Amino acid sequence: MRILIAGADGQLGRAVARRAAAAGHDIVPLGRAQLDVGSIDAAERIAELSPDVVINAAAMTDVDGCERDVDAAFRINAIGARNVALGAARAGAAMLQVSTDYVFDGEASEPYWEFDATNPIGVYGASKLAGEHEVRAVSRQAYVVRTAWLYGLGGRSFVTKILDLAAERDEISVVDNEVGNPTFCDDLADALLELVGTRAFGTYHLVNEGWCSRYDFARAILEAAGVDRVIVHPIDRFDRAARPPAFAPLRNFGGAELGIRLPEWREGLRRYFARRADGVDVTARPIAG
Repeated sequence: MRILIAGADGQLGRAVARRAAAAGHDIVPLGRAQLDVGSIDAAERIAELSPDVVINAAAMTDVDGCERDVDAAFRINAIGARNVALGAARAGAAMLQVSTDYVFDGEASEPYWEFDATNPIGVYGASKLAGEHEVRAVSRQAYVVRTAWLYGLGGRSFVTKILDLAAERDEISVVDNEVGNPTFCDDLADALLELVGTRAFGTYHLVNEGWCSRYDFARAILEAAGVDRVIVHPIDRFDRAARPPAFAPLRNFGGAELGIRLPEWREGLRRYFARRADGVDVTARPIAG
C-alpha cells in the first residue's frame, strides 16, 4: 500500500512513517517544508504522488497558541484538512484525518462515544472539529480518528516536560482535575495502519485503554523512568490561555467492533521507555522537493 503522510515531521507522523515502513508499506512522508497543508497547492501536490491512502497528521497542536492566533489555527486545522482531503480525492485515495478529544466540552461523567454530541470550548477544538466536517464533506472514503494526550519518540510532549521538570526540581505541581487517555504514538500508529486496511470508513476513537488525571500520569511517568526523589503535588488550576476539557476520556467502540484495540495506557508508557532506551531511530526522512 502506498501511504502518503502529511505532517511526517511531527511525533505522530514520524511514528506512522516508521511503523508503516516496518510493515512493508511504500511510504511518502511529507513534512512541513515539503507540504504546506494550508495552501490549496497541497491538493495538487498530493494528487501528483498517487497515494492509495493519505494520513493527515499535520496540525497546529499548540493549544494555547491557537487561542492567540485563531486564523492560523483554522488555516492549518480546518482549511489544511480540506486541502489534504481534496488531494486524496483527486488521487482516488482513502483519507484518514487525525482529530482530538478537544472536540468535546469535558462535562461528561463517562467516556465519550464516537456518537456523542461535540461541543468544543476553545479554538483548538473548534478548528479540529471544523477539519472533521471539511474532510467528511470532501471525501466519501474518509476515516476520522479522534485521539488524546499523545507522546512519542522524539519531539516534545507532556512526558518530556515532566522529565525535564524532574531533572531541575525536587517538587513539581500538576493538575489533578484534567482527565484523559495517555496515548503512545507507536500504539496509535499501529492502530491507524490496521484501520486503513479495513475500508470501514467512519469516525473512531483510538486511544490507549483506560484513563487517568494529569497528576496520576505525571506520577506514572516518574515511576516508569525510575525517578523516586521528586514529589508531585496535585493542584486544581494551572494558568494558561486555553481551557482544556476537564473530563474527556474517549471510548473505543467503533474500532473495538473491528477488533482494533490499543494496549492499556500504563503498558504503552512502559513500551515507550523501553524503545527510548533502545535508541529507536525516529527520523521520518521526508522526501525532497
